[in-house]
Amino acid sequence: MSRALALALVFLTRIPVPVRFEPAPADWGRSVACFPLVGLLIGLVLVVMYACLAHTAAAIVAVIALAVWALITGGLHLDGLADAADAWIGGFGDREKSLAIMKDPRSGPIAVVVVVLVLLGKFAALQTLVAHAAWSALLITPVLGRAAIIWMVLTTPYVRPEGVGIAHAEHLPRAACRFVLLGLGIIVLGWFGWQGVALLVMLGVALYGLRSLLMQRLGGATGDTLGAACELTEAASLLLLASFATP
Repeated sequence: MSRALALALVFLTRIPVPVRFEPAPADWGRSVACFPLVGLLIGLVLVVMYACLAHTAAAIVAVIALAVWALITGGLHLDGLADAADAWIGGFGDREKSLAIMKDPRSGPIAVVVVVLVLLGKFAALQTLVAHAAWSALLITPVLGRAAIIWMVLTTPYVRPEGVGIAHAEHLPRAACRFVLLGLGIIVLGWFGWQGVALLVMLGVALYGLRSLLMQRLGGATGDTLGAACELTEAASLLLLASFATP
Protein backbone atom coordinates (compact mmCIF):
# COMPACT_ATOMS: atom_id res chain seq x y z
CA MET A 1 0.00 0.00 0.00
CA SER A 2 1.35 3.44 -0.91
CA ARG A 3 2.06 6.03 1.75
CA ALA A 4 -0.57 8.34 0.31
CA LEU A 5 -3.36 5.75 0.40
CA ALA A 6 -2.38 4.59 3.88
CA LEU A 7 -2.58 8.16 5.22
CA ALA A 8 -5.89 8.76 3.43
CA LEU A 9 -7.33 5.66 5.13
CA VAL A 10 -5.94 6.72 8.51
CA PHE A 11 -7.35 10.23 8.16
CA LEU A 12 -10.78 9.44 6.70
CA THR A 13 -11.68 6.11 8.31
CA ARG A 14 -11.39 4.06 11.47
CA ILE A 15 -9.94 1.12 9.55
CA PRO A 16 -6.78 0.00 11.42
CA VAL A 17 -3.97 0.70 8.96
CA PRO A 18 -0.38 0.31 10.17
CA VAL A 19 1.72 3.37 9.35
CA ARG A 20 5.39 2.48 9.86
CA PHE A 21 6.78 5.88 8.96
CA GLU A 22 6.63 9.42 10.27
CA PRO A 23 4.39 11.33 7.84
CA ALA A 24 5.84 14.51 6.43
CA PRO A 25 3.58 17.42 5.40
CA ALA A 26 4.14 16.46 1.75
CA ASP A 27 2.86 12.94 2.48
CA TRP A 28 -0.37 14.36 3.89
CA GLY A 29 -0.74 16.56 0.82
CA ARG A 30 -0.29 13.64 -1.59
CA SER A 31 -2.88 11.63 0.34
CA VAL A 32 -5.66 13.96 -0.83
CA ALA A 33 -5.51 12.52 -4.34
CA CYS A 34 -6.38 9.12 -2.80
CA PHE A 35 -9.54 10.34 -1.04
CA PRO A 36 -11.89 8.99 -3.78
CA LEU A 37 -10.20 5.57 -3.43
CA VAL A 38 -11.22 5.60 0.22
CA GLY A 39 -14.74 6.46 -0.92
CA LEU A 40 -14.62 3.53 -3.33
CA LEU A 41 -13.67 1.19 -0.48
CA ILE A 42 -16.60 2.46 1.57
CA GLY A 43 -18.88 2.00 -1.44
CA LEU A 44 -17.67 -1.56 -1.95
CA VAL A 45 -18.43 -2.35 1.68
CA LEU A 46 -21.96 -0.97 1.24
CA VAL A 47 -22.52 -2.98 -1.96
CA VAL A 48 -21.31 -6.21 -0.32
CA MET A 49 -23.58 -5.52 2.64
CA TYR A 50 -26.49 -4.88 0.26
CA ALA A 51 -25.81 -8.17 -1.55
CA CYS A 52 -25.74 -10.08 1.74
CA LEU A 53 -29.06 -8.54 2.79
CA ALA A 54 -30.75 -8.76 -0.61
CA HIS A 55 -33.88 -10.40 0.81
CA THR A 56 -34.20 -8.09 3.82
CA ALA A 57 -36.70 -5.23 4.00
CA ALA A 58 -35.38 -2.09 2.32
CA ALA A 59 -35.85 0.06 5.44
CA ILE A 60 -33.74 -2.32 7.53
CA VAL A 61 -30.99 -2.40 4.91
CA ALA A 62 -31.02 1.41 4.78
CA VAL A 63 -30.59 1.68 8.57
CA ILE A 64 -27.76 -0.87 8.57
CA ALA A 65 -26.08 0.92 5.65
CA LEU A 66 -26.18 4.23 7.52
CA ALA A 67 -24.75 2.62 10.63
CA VAL A 68 -21.95 0.89 8.73
CA TRP A 69 -21.19 4.13 6.85
CA ALA A 70 -20.89 6.09 10.09
CA LEU A 71 -18.83 3.40 11.82
CA ILE A 72 -16.28 3.19 9.00
CA THR A 73 -15.72 6.95 9.03
CA GLY A 74 -16.08 7.35 12.79
CA GLY A 75 -18.63 10.08 12.12
CA LEU A 76 -15.78 12.34 11.00
CA HIS A 77 -17.72 14.26 8.36
CA LEU A 78 -20.94 14.32 10.41
CA ASP A 79 -18.97 16.01 13.16
CA GLY A 80 -17.71 18.57 10.65
CA LEU A 81 -21.27 19.16 9.42
CA ALA A 82 -22.48 19.71 12.98
CA ASP A 83 -19.70 22.17 13.81
CA ALA A 84 -20.19 24.06 10.54
CA ALA A 85 -23.96 24.32 11.13
CA ASP A 86 -23.41 25.63 14.65
CA ALA A 87 -20.92 28.21 13.41
CA TRP A 88 -23.10 29.32 10.52
CA ILE A 89 -26.05 30.14 12.75
CA GLY A 90 -24.25 31.08 15.95
CA GLY A 91 -21.58 33.16 14.23
CA PHE A 92 -24.13 35.80 13.16
CA GLY A 93 -22.04 36.62 10.10
CA ASP A 94 -18.87 37.29 12.09
CA ARG A 95 -15.76 35.50 10.81
CA GLU A 96 -13.83 35.19 14.07
CA LYS A 97 -16.86 34.10 16.06
CA SER A 98 -17.72 31.49 13.43
CA LEU A 99 -14.19 30.07 13.50
CA ALA A 100 -14.22 29.98 17.30
CA ILE A 101 -17.54 28.12 17.40
CA MET A 102 -16.19 25.46 15.04
CA LYS A 103 -13.41 24.74 17.56
CA ASP A 104 -15.93 24.18 20.36
CA PRO A 105 -16.53 20.39 20.76
CA ARG A 106 -20.09 20.96 22.00
CA SER A 107 -23.03 20.76 19.61
CA GLY A 108 -25.96 23.15 19.77
CA PRO A 109 -29.60 22.52 18.75
CA ILE A 110 -29.07 23.64 15.14
CA ALA A 111 -26.21 21.16 14.76
CA VAL A 112 -28.44 18.32 15.94
CA VAL A 113 -31.27 19.41 13.63
CA VAL A 114 -29.01 19.63 10.56
CA VAL A 115 -27.36 16.26 11.20
CA VAL A 116 -30.74 14.59 11.77
CA LEU A 117 -32.15 16.11 8.57
CA VAL A 118 -29.15 14.95 6.52
CA LEU A 119 -29.35 11.44 7.98
CA LEU A 120 -33.11 11.31 7.35
CA GLY A 121 -32.51 12.36 3.75
CA LYS A 122 -29.87 9.68 3.35
CA PHE A 123 -32.16 7.08 4.93
CA ALA A 124 -35.09 7.91 2.67
CA ALA A 125 -32.88 7.83 -0.41
CA LEU A 126 -31.16 4.58 0.60
CA GLN A 127 -34.49 2.91 1.23
CA THR A 128 -35.65 3.85 -2.26
CA LEU A 129 -32.38 2.82 -3.91
CA VAL A 130 -32.33 -0.55 -2.14
CA ALA A 131 -35.97 -1.18 -3.05
CA HIS A 132 -35.11 -0.60 -6.72
CA ALA A 133 -31.82 -2.54 -6.60
CA ALA A 134 -29.87 0.59 -7.57
CA TRP A 135 -26.63 -0.71 -6.06
CA SER A 136 -24.50 1.51 -8.30
CA ALA A 137 -25.60 4.55 -6.27
CA LEU A 138 -24.24 2.91 -3.11
CA LEU A 139 -20.89 2.48 -4.81
CA ILE A 140 -20.48 5.92 -6.36
CA THR A 141 -21.88 8.19 -3.64
CA PRO A 142 -19.01 7.86 -1.11
CA VAL A 143 -16.59 8.48 -3.99
CA LEU A 144 -18.38 11.69 -4.94
CA GLY A 145 -18.38 12.89 -1.34
CA ARG A 146 -14.60 12.63 -1.11
CA ALA A 147 -14.14 14.07 -4.59
CA ALA A 148 -16.03 17.11 -3.30
CA ILE A 149 -13.34 17.55 -0.65
CA ILE A 150 -10.67 17.50 -3.38
CA TRP A 151 -12.52 20.13 -5.38
CA MET A 152 -12.94 22.35 -2.33
CA VAL A 153 -9.26 22.07 -1.36
CA LEU A 154 -8.24 22.79 -4.97
CA THR A 155 -10.36 25.91 -5.30
CA THR A 156 -10.67 27.35 -1.79
CA PRO A 157 -8.03 28.80 0.56
CA TYR A 158 -7.58 26.98 3.85
CA VAL A 159 -7.99 29.48 6.69
CA ARG A 160 -6.64 27.60 9.70
CA PRO A 161 -2.94 28.23 10.40
CA GLU A 162 -2.35 24.80 11.95
CA GLY A 163 -3.37 21.14 11.77
CA VAL A 164 -3.30 18.41 9.12
CA GLY A 165 -5.61 20.47 6.93
CA ILE A 166 -2.93 23.05 6.26
CA ALA A 167 -0.53 20.27 5.16
CA HIS A 168 -3.23 18.96 2.83
CA ALA A 169 -3.72 22.39 1.29
CA GLU A 170 -0.09 23.54 1.04
CA HIS A 171 1.26 20.26 -0.36
CA LEU A 172 -1.68 19.34 -2.56
CA PRO A 173 -0.62 17.59 -5.80
CA ARG A 174 -2.80 19.84 -7.94
CA ALA A 175 -2.17 18.21 -11.32
CA ALA A 176 -2.89 14.73 -9.94
CA CYS A 177 -6.05 15.95 -8.19
CA ARG A 178 -7.37 17.59 -11.35
CA PHE A 179 -6.70 14.34 -13.23
CA VAL A 180 -8.58 12.38 -10.56
CA LEU A 181 -11.60 14.70 -10.79
CA LEU A 182 -11.59 14.60 -14.58
CA GLY A 183 -11.35 10.82 -14.63
CA LEU A 184 -14.14 10.48 -12.10
CA GLY A 185 -16.34 12.82 -14.13
CA ILE A 186 -15.80 10.71 -17.25
CA ILE A 187 -16.66 7.54 -15.32
CA VAL A 188 -19.87 9.06 -13.97
CA LEU A 189 -20.94 10.22 -17.43
CA GLY A 190 -20.13 6.85 -19.00
CA TRP A 191 -21.86 4.90 -16.26
CA PHE A 192 -25.00 6.96 -15.68
CA GLY A 193 -25.47 8.70 -19.05
CA TRP A 194 -27.85 11.66 -18.95
CA GLN A 195 -28.44 11.02 -15.26
CA GLY A 196 -24.70 11.46 -14.75
CA VAL A 197 -24.87 14.79 -16.55
CA ALA A 198 -27.65 15.96 -14.23
CA LEU A 199 -25.75 14.67 -11.20
CA LEU A 200 -22.52 16.44 -12.08
CA VAL A 201 -24.28 19.70 -12.96
CA MET A 202 -26.24 19.67 -9.70
CA LEU A 203 -23.14 18.94 -7.62
CA GLY A 204 -21.10 21.54 -9.49
CA VAL A 205 -23.68 24.27 -8.87
CA ALA A 206 -24.14 23.25 -5.23
CA LEU A 207 -20.42 23.14 -4.47
CA TYR A 208 -19.80 26.44 -6.21
CA GLY A 209 -22.58 27.98 -4.14
CA LEU A 210 -21.15 26.52 -0.94
CA ARG A 211 -17.69 27.82 -1.83
CA SER A 212 -19.10 31.31 -2.45
CA LEU A 213 -20.78 31.31 0.95
CA LEU A 214 -17.59 30.14 2.67
CA MET A 215 -15.53 32.83 0.94
CA GLN A 216 -18.00 35.51 2.02
CA ARG A 217 -18.18 34.38 5.65
CA LEU A 218 -14.74 32.89 6.38
CA GLY A 219 -12.51 33.82 3.46
CA GLY A 220 -11.97 30.13 2.77
CA ALA A 221 -12.50 26.63 4.14
CA THR A 222 -11.77 24.74 7.34
CA GLY A 223 -11.66 21.03 8.07
CA ASP A 224 -15.20 21.22 9.41
CA THR A 225 -16.56 22.86 6.27
CA LEU A 226 -14.79 20.26 4.13
CA GLY A 227 -16.51 17.54 6.15
CA ALA A 228 -19.81 19.36 5.68
CA ALA A 229 -19.20 19.50 1.92
CA CYS A 230 -18.66 15.73 1.89
CA GLU A 231 -21.85 15.00 3.84
CA LEU A 232 -24.00 17.39 1.82
CA THR A 233 -22.61 16.00 -1.45
CA GLU A 234 -23.40 12.45 -0.37
CA ALA A 235 -26.94 13.35 0.72
CA ALA A 236 -27.68 15.33 -2.46
CA SER A 237 -26.27 12.58 -4.68
CA LEU A 238 -28.30 9.87 -2.95
CA LEU A 239 -31.51 11.92 -3.16
CA LEU A 240 -31.05 12.72 -6.84
CA LEU A 241 -30.16 9.14 -7.77
CA ALA A 242 -33.12 7.90 -5.75
CA SER A 243 -35.43 10.23 -7.68
CA PHE A 244 -34.08 8.74 -10.91
CA ALA A 245 -34.70 5.20 -9.62
CA THR A 246 -38.36 5.90 -8.87
CA PRO A 247 -40.63 5.09 -11.86
